[in-house]
Amino acid sequence: MIPHEHCNCCENESKNHEEEYNSKYEQVFDMYNLHLHDEIEQEEAKKIISSKSAENNITEVLKFLFGCIEVTSLKTTDNEDNILKLVERINEFTNSNPDIPYPAGICIYPKFVNIVNNSLETENINISSVTGGFPSSQTFLDIKTIETSLAIQDGATEIDMVMPVGFFLAKDYEMIETEISEIKQVCGENIKLKVILETGALQTAVNIKKAALLAIYSGADFIKTSTGKISVGTTPMAVYVMCKTIKEYYEKTNIKIGIKIAGGISTTETALEYYTIVKEVLGKEWLTHDLFRIGTSNLSNAIISKITGSNTKVF
Repeated sequence: MIPHEHCNCCENESKNHEEEYNSKYEQVFDMYNLHLHDEIEQEEAKKIISSKSAENNITEVLKFLFGCIEVTSLKTTDNEDNILKLVERINEFTNSNPDIPYPAGICIYPKFVNIVNNSLETENINISSVTGGFPSSQTFLDIKTIETSLAIQDGATEIDMVMPVGFFLAKDYEMIETEISEIKQVCGENIKLKVILETGALQTAVNIKKAALLAIYSGADFIKTSTGKISVGTTPMAVYVMCKTIKEYYEKTNIKIGIKIAGGISTTETALEYYTIVKEVLGKEWLTHDLFRIGTSNLSNAIISKITGSNTKVF
């Protein structure tokens, strides 16, 4: 967290405080390379994919990717019946396929955490809950923290929250830090917090990097690309910039931040492309289920079909 003090002053003093406070964030930004150009970052990401992706299209990598998946159901039509059926399919699959890693987690709305917690048979599968007014983050901070606390009480082992993008675009960095740090305080040390940047709304490489830094310095254990709820989801450029940010931060602090890729990941080819970017930028140290995740509702069946060589629909 970036240290600060709150101030209750007159309008001019508040303005001066805001300028002074934001300068603290600018000092953090100045520690990192923000001389980024969208076209260059896009081309660098494409180069990695075109030169390295094909070599990763092997069964060993596909099995690893399956073990990185958070099987996701975040539909308006979700109810206890369809969530329970999803958990039952996960239970059946993990029990009958010991040679394939189990998924890293299941990601659901907070109201379904309890039923997942009571019916999931594999202890090592994380229960991720989206909280904090997902997917827009447009609600009161008290509601965000209460929702997070209730999800954890019901058995959530990880929390996915959306960075308040409106505050970022208004350059209200103090509110971003306040919200993320307070939700992380609710999570404590044992519950991982993934902060969704919503990179499609941030648009530029510089914005993505600044947002990633704000999330990390405010307490994020993971940075995540997208909610999957807006028209522009994950892109190679966004993942490339996020990976470079994580690497720079690690080089300065020796602290590893995880990355979760979500929003339009439905084919094995796409998953392999993002795996390749993570591998080439961050290295093999990040190729663990503790640091690399994929949030998806469609990818699981595609990967299993590829591994088994037959058209399989498990989830």
